[in-house]
Amino acid sequence: MTIEPPAPGEPRRPHGPRDPGDAWVVAPTGEKYWGRFGAAGLLALDPERGVLLQHRVSWSHFGNTWALPGGARHEGESARDGALRESGEEAGVPADAVSARFESVLDLGIWSYSTLVADVTTPFEPVISDPESVALEWVAVDDVDSLPLHPGFAASWPALRQALTARPAIVVDVANVMGSVPDGWWKDRAGAATRLVRKVSRLAERGVDAEALGLSATRWFPAVTAVLEGQARSAEPVAPPVEVRHAPGEGDDEIVAVVREVAGAFRPVVVVTSDRELSARVVELGARVRGARWLLDQLD
Repeated sequence: MTIEPPAPGEPRRPHGPRDPGDAWVVAPTGEKYWGRFGAAGLLALDPERGVLLQHRVSWSHFGNTWALPGGARHEGESARDGALRESGEEAGVPADAVSARFESVLDLGIWSYSTLVADVTTPFEPVISDPESVALEWVAVDDVDSLPLHPGFAASWPALRQALTARPAIVVDVANVMGSVPDGWWKDRAGAATRLVRKVSRLAERGVDAEALGLSATRWFPAVTAVLEGQARSAEPVAPPVEVRHAPGEGDDEIVAVVREVAGAFRPVVVVTSDRELSARVVELGARVRGARWLLDQLD
């Protein structure tokens, strides 16, 4: 593998000096990949308008094709941050207008490309802000295949499209998970619940491995609800992405209520509990059940 700087006229950032990541990675076989530290792109999905695609200018690599807004990652930058930054620079995508659903990573060893799939939560109009784009358009999901696609995007699109049918949610039975670890939680239920929910929040932020959810792609960012009951309801507030629900009575009843609420918009719905009676109730509603250890093994 060698690193080759861009030639005059090749892609550069619209604002400020060139970043050290703006370089070609050249494989021993001669193939060139843009981004010394890998690259990332954003597939923004609007429920009404479809996906946002970029028509690449003719002089660019694989010019006159359609692909995702994206580009080279900075050193030490996460794929999600890189995709959001690049799509903001190239297409004016507001980072707070989309919500990450999943990442799909193509890892070639010497180079990787990460696609961040995100749902549009606040409608916006894309803006061409660099010379690499001829057009930016919302394209219906069913019409994407009819366009001349960038070879890399064409290869990944079938799997990405299939993954769009999933939108997972996780509901955590905090009392049950907390009770499975003999760490003195019975002396301070609120404090133990706070610590657990904070750990769950960090997991939700960094994402859940696709394999753990039984899904394709690489990493998912599910909607997470933590249900508190009894003395644990006085736990300290936790910032998103976790929604905390305080059960007015039995925690099991609140968990069932949450599953009923989210079942229409999310699939799959995973309930984390080792309680057999609760498990039977939520399975009847179509949810999947994972035991406390499933969650604990993923927490830091």
